[in-house]
Amino acid sequence: MDIRPEYRKKSIRSYVVRAGRMTDGQRKAYEKSWATYGLKLADGAIDTDVIFGRTGPKVLEIGFGMGDSLLQMAAAEPETDFIGIEVHPPGVGTIMNTAQEENISNLRVYLADANDVLEECFAAQSINRLQLYFPDPWHKKKHNKRRIVQPQFVQLVREKLRSGGILHMATDWQHYAEQMLETLDAAEGFENIAGLGEYSPRPAYRPMTKFEKRGQRLGHGVWDLIYKKMD
Repeated sequence: MDIRPEYRKKSIRSYVVRAGRMTDGQRKAYEKSWATYGLKLADGAIDTDVIFGRTGPKVLEIGFGMGDSLLQMAAAEPETDFIGIEVHPPGVGTIMNTAQEENISNLRVYLADANDVLEECFAAQSINRLQLYFPDPWHKKKHNKRRIVQPQFVQLVREKLRSGGILHMATDWQHYAEQMLETLDAAEGFENIAGLGEYSPRPAYRPMTKFEKRGQRLGHGVWDLIYKKMD
C-alpha cells in the first residue's frame, strides 16, 4: 500500500514532508484501518453527512501532527464529527492506531495537502469549525510567503465554513500571530470574537499539547485567534 501524501502540483507549499519511518504498529494500523478512517484526495468531493452516516457538527483540523489533541477532542465530543488533514505518514498511522484501540468512530483522516483537500473535497458551507494549530511558522523572512495563513487561504476557508462557523488558529510564534491577526482582521466576512486587534483565551475544547506545556515552562507565549464567519 502506497503511504505517501497526496497533492496536486503547485509552485509554493506551506509544508515540507518530514522524514520519518512508520513503526510496524503504525504501518499495520494504516493498512488495517484505512478503509474505516482514511479519506483520499483522489476520490474528490465528499458529503460529510454521508461519510459519518449522520448530520451534526463537522470540525476540520489542518496539520494534526501525531494526533493527540485531535483524538482528545473526538473522544470528548462524540456528537461532533472530526476530519483531520496531515502530510506526515507516521502521524496518520498513529492516530488511526489509537482511534481503533479506543473505538473512536467520529474521526476520519486525509494524508494529503490541506489546500488541495479544501478546494476539491469539501462542499461550500460544510464545516462548522476549522482548526489550525501551530502551523509551520516559516520564521525566516524570505520564507514567510510559504505560511498557510494568507488572504487567499482565508477566503477559501470562508467559502467552506457554514454561516456562523469558526476559524480557530493558534501559534507560539509571535510574529506569525501578528500576521494572522492583521490578515484576519482585514478579511472580508470574518469577525474577531475577542474584538478587533485582540487575541482570544484558549477555549476549553482545545487541549493543551505536550509541546505547548513545554513551551510554557520555557516562558514561550501562545496566541489563540478565533474568528466567526459573518455571512
